[in-house]
Amino acid sequence: MARKEWNHEPESLPLTVNPLFTWPLDPQKILAWYWGSWFPISVNLVLVALSYGIVIWTLPPLTAMASPGFWMVAIVLRNLVIAVLIAETLHTLFHRTSLQGDDKKYDPRPFPRKGRVFTFGDQYLDNTFWALASGVPIWSLFEILILWAMATGWAPVWTWSDGWVWYLAVFFLIPSWQSFYFFWIHRLLHTNLLYRYHALHHRNTDVGPWSGLSMHPIEHVLYFGTALIHFVVPSSPVHLICHLLFFAVYPILTHTGFDGIWIAGRRRLKLGAFHHQLHHRFFEVNYGTLEVPWDKVFGTLHDGSEDGKAMMKERLKTRSRSVQDDKAS
Repeated sequence: MARKEWNHEPESLPLTVNPLFTWPLDPQKILAWYWGSWFPISVNLVLVALSYGIVIWTLPPLTAMASPGFWMVAIVLRNLVIAVLIAETLHTLFHRTSLQGDDKKYDPRPFPRKGRVFTFGDQYLDNTFWALASGVPIWSLFEILILWAMATGWAPVWTWSDGWVWYLAVFFLIPSWQSFYFFWIHRLLHTNLLYRYHALHHRNTDVGPWSGLSMHPIEHVLYFGTALIHFVVPSSPVHLICHLLFFAVYPILTHTGFDGIWIAGRRRLKLGAFHHQLHHRFFEVNYGTLEVPWDKVFGTLHDGSEDGKAMMKERLKTRSRSVQDDKAS
């Protein structure tokens, strides 16, 4: 008997991209997209609130960060706590206790798995090791670097008093920049030059919360290198921390392997991203996110439908024929 391809598929298939990039423009759909992304309660808003809490309660004044000090160690410890608290809570909920069972789990295969492909022969240990030993330190290093640059004048600082319009706009631009940067870095990681590093992340053909930050150190440097934009774009410590939280926390949430937390037949919290789950299954589709439709532009979008699957197969066949023709010539 053939194995079921998916245990759960979103009801909203085919997946749709941000309507801001669909012609003709539909203001109602655009407003609904952004309202749904941010309000009334969303992960985006929670990360903004968390960023303010971090700045208010854990960071010294910006001027104090012009010199090395314990504030650097505190950043590493704080990010370690954030990663462990979120990833391990979700891992416990979905996999240790299996309180939700397989309900709304995308991939029908069991998780985590054992195997020689994983560090220590265990997917969970592999994922936690690379996330904590490499991911958290490199995430923290970029945060420390940019905060120091802001404190010493090497990076431009923009506060509310400098102008509230740009100050608020930066928060709303973070998801768009995330989508743009992630697509191009991800495509680069799938080249022959760098895939040997990215392959560590792709050991996870099925994913769990810890899989999101399970990457090779080279990939972590490229991935969190997104923060370097703060050297040219005026922003504040709150924006920087929010930006890095988007890159650190969202992978944990979207790699749960589940559509979300469901209680009494209702989804209480959206988590997984079927769009990215398709990438882990098929490798050469969905390099970006749905926020900015680069995959649609370059023909690598798999929208989860049968038509999307057929288009993917045809594209791969065409590429295979092209490679064979090049070899023959």
